[in-house]
Amino acid sequence: MAETTAPLTHARVLRIALPIVLANMTVPILGAVDTGVIGQLGLAAPIGAVGIGAIILSAIFWIFGFLRMGTTGLTAQARGAGDGAEVTALLMRALLLGLAAGAVVVALQGAIASAGFRLAPASAEVEALARQYIAIRIWSAPAAIALFGITGWLIAQERTRAVLVVQLWMNGLNIGLDLWFVLGLGWGVPGVALATAMAEWSGLALGLWLCRDAFAGRVWRDGARVFDAARLGHMAVVNGDILIRTLLLEAIVVSFMFFGAGRGDVELAANQILLQFLNITAFALDGFAFAAEALVGQAMGARARGALRRAAVMASQWGLAICAAMALVFALTGGAVIDIMTTAPEVREAARSYLGWMIAAPLVGCAAWMLDGIFIGATRTRDMRNMMIVSAAVYFAVALPLIAAFGNHGLWLALHVSWVARGVTLGLRYPALERAAAPA
Repeated sequence: MAETTAPLTHARVLRIALPIVLANMTVPILGAVDTGVIGQLGLAAPIGAVGIGAIILSAIFWIFGFLRMGTTGLTAQARGAGDGAEVTALLMRALLLGLAAGAVVVALQGAIASAGFRLAPASAEVEALARQYIAIRIWSAPAAIALFGITGWLIAQERTRAVLVVQLWMNGLNIGLDLWFVLGLGWGVPGVALATAMAEWSGLALGLWLCRDAFAGRVWRDGARVFDAARLGHMAVVNGDILIRTLLLEAIVVSFMFFGAGRGDVELAANQILLQFLNITAFALDGFAFAAEALVGQAMGARARGALRRAAVMASQWGLAICAAMALVFALTGGAVIDIMTTAPEVREAARSYLGWMIAAPLVGCAAWMLDGIFIGATRTRDMRNMMIVSAAVYFAVALPLIAAFGNHGLWLALHVSWVARGVTLGLRYPALERAAAPA
């Protein structure tokens, strides 16, 4: 495969990364349009219903985010090894797993809604509307989860422009249907849910069309290959490790919000605003972490230790540059951004007092985030799982004492400590990753 042996250059890294950065930029636009369109109804309950319904379903869907990461690593390695048949088989496994997982989510929709509202109680009116939203949108779960697999498969082959096309198509259609269903037809909250569900199914259809080359041969119909027990077992182990790692990461994020809520409404609001700075950093950095996944995975599959190191270093150089740029932007404009996001004087003051943590965050967390991409590409998922266990243990061990001593500053410090722990522990495991790439 010509692409697999192409020179590792900065231009190649950018060709993989930049479409992902652009795709990520469309995500907050869609959320803003959803809120803005439903806000035209002039009522608070529909806004809250769409917000809480989307959060519940996004949390459920993201549990299956391992399918994106695991598929990227495994497919990149198969591609690096020149095993085209396995590349196709991996797409089929990812699609079948995604569709099956989505079907389970649909079957459990009642339990999911009930559990969601126990964790995030709302008024009777908001809950009733949110249940309408969930009851409609949940039917797109098979498409949304299967798209994780398609996205990972395309990233592994450096086809991130195709990922961008799918994202632009889905979000553009979603916005158009939002306007038609809600403002034109007056369907309210069900209209927003239907627009998203239709966009996700259309996104799956477009994704399959973009992967059409994989269906040109016979491999995708080769049941013995697709359902090979050893390969399915390996895929299950990889995805299981990533699932545990993701759940632990979610536990840190959720506990951070709970600990913040205990500090009062003002500090909770300030933390919520500041978390948007982290989201912006993630949107910018994802592309380069994904580039590391694809390039490291291919080098691992080819057993090219030198290429693996070069891929890891080059992607990380760009990641560090992006993180440094984010820190500088936050230092120069953070106060203005806070003022745009809230008009409450007390929240502005509180957020500004913690802004230093946001300036430091991209630099402190860069190593952990880039190493995640490197280890995903190499499918060293056991190390990822184990180092996340260590990092989560460190976070929970220091969080309460630091909060007691330094208040909300202590909470932010604990979060930074968890990133340092993850970066250091993964860094210590990196030499073993390189050794695994040595020729057999």
